[in-house]
Amino acid sequence: MKIESLLIHGGIDGDRHTGAVNVPIYQTSTYRQSELGVHSGYEYSRTGNPTREALEKLMADLEKGHAGFAFASGMAAITAVLMLFKSGDKILISNNVYGGSFRVLDKVFSSYNMKYELVDTSDIGEVEKSISEDVKAIFIETPTNPLMTITDIGKIAETAKRNGLLTIVDNTFMTPYLQRPIEHGADIVVHSATKYLGGHSDLIAGLAVVNSQELAERLHFIQNSTGGVLNPFDSFLLIRGIKTLSVRMDRHNENTRYIAEFLKNHPGVEKVYYPGFAEHKGYEVQGKQADGAGGMISFVLKESFDINGFFKALKVVTLAESLGGVESLISHPASMTHASIPSEIRQKVGIEDNLIRLSVGIENRQDLTEDIDNALKEARR
Repeated sequence: MKIESLLIHGGIDGDRHTGAVNVPIYQTSTYRQSELGVHSGYEYSRTGNPTREALEKLMADLEKGHAGFAFASGMAAITAVLMLFKSGDKILISNNVYGGSFRVLDKVFSSYNMKYELVDTSDIGEVEKSISEDVKAIFIETPTNPLMTITDIGKIAETAKRNGLLTIVDNTFMTPYLQRPIEHGADIVVHSATKYLGGHSDLIAGLAVVNSQELAERLHFIQNSTGGVLNPFDSFLLIRGIKTLSVRMDRHNENTRYIAEFLKNHPGVEKVYYPGFAEHKGYEVQGKQADGAGGMISFVLKESFDINGFFKALKVVTLAESLGGVESLISHPASMTHASIPSEIRQKVGIEDNLIRLSVGIENRQDLTEDIDNALKEARR
């Protein structure tokens, strides 16, 4: 089945008990048992819920993995995956990764003597030089948030396997519609499903997909033990959102290319980060491992423009955290999504104070460019 159909019919398709074409919301905390130790497959909704199970099986199908797990947020999913490791273990992580991923390693897991190292994962030589006896996994985003750095998933996975490490890929920006890391050798894929998978800025959710029974058993134990599960209603909403992922992502891709070209040629913009440009570092790798450039752009505003004035003047594009909704959202990474990363690290990797991140929605593209153009005019000092 092609992915456009799998988005709609993958996992558990409908309800076999009633014939309902949508999986029902099983809004229950517990389940009747016929006798001691005998039940229908469900005991308690932290351990398993039919609506959440339908979502988890759908994600396993979409990512071509062995099993999926749904969590209460993207960070809950990442946290559960990091719990696979122990004190003394070290994780290599992409050097301009999402601020929340950095923060949980830097401020939470460091308290338990888990270590990390920021590495330019687009440079396989640098990754190989950073591997030591205590390194147990390589955690990558590709494209990264917010500089759109492209990492070759296949090369990282090959290096990881050769050294007995796990490869973890945050696939939030691309979604399985555009990129399926397990097909390129990754062991674990994570998503902030709040973003493109949900697609309507109306839920918070996280997903993880693993490529083996052994990892599935370990991650399910963590999910059940720590309890950060996704509730049935949001599981239902997420399944509904995923059904339209292909048509939304096609429109995101189309609009984003148009606006990236507009920004590239605008006198107020110093630089545009967009993996759909042939001159973007990693463009060929992106073309090899993904079926599009995605819906994200970052750009640097020239110093002759007032960044606060630019944000204030926008009328259609919304200044807000998050990304991947049907509406266009814009943010300032240095003070919003990546504020938890120390300034010296931000500056070193290129997250400048005049860097802007744009999640292009599915509105009319001319309305979007006119709004951005008018805001740039208002922002000229």
